[in-house]
Amino acid sequence: MRREDDFEVRSKHLQHMTDEELDAYFWELAEKIVDPLIELAYYHTSPSIERSVLLRMGFSSIEAKEIVNRIEERGLLSKGAGHIVLKVAERAKTDYLTAGRGLANGQYLDVLDEIAREARENEAGER
Repeated sequence: MRREDDFEVRSKHLQHMTDEELDAYFWELAEKIVDPLIELAYYHTSPSIERSVLLRMGFSSIEAKEIVNRIEERGLLSKGAGHIVLKVAERAKTDYLTAGRGLANGQYLDVLDEIAREARENEAGER
């Protein structure tokens, strides 16, 4: 099967544009394509994304896995693992590396549970 060449017809609306106008049109279309991806990334995450964030914060892959598991078990993954680690550190009055490593080792779980309870209450109040 051979495709008919209809480039002349499809490009007719572009032929009158200057290089600057074509450049602006290209970026306008590129934004339209990327906007849904940005929205999806803003409102959705995954354990692998959150582990990646924790790795960049200085945690080992084993620590990151444990931290994410504990956060996910409590339904807090959508809040961001790095954000939750910072919240735990703030409440435990320690630095974030100590708080994160503590979470990985089963410490600060009471603080994590408190954050989860508050998140559920806030979400219930917003409905």
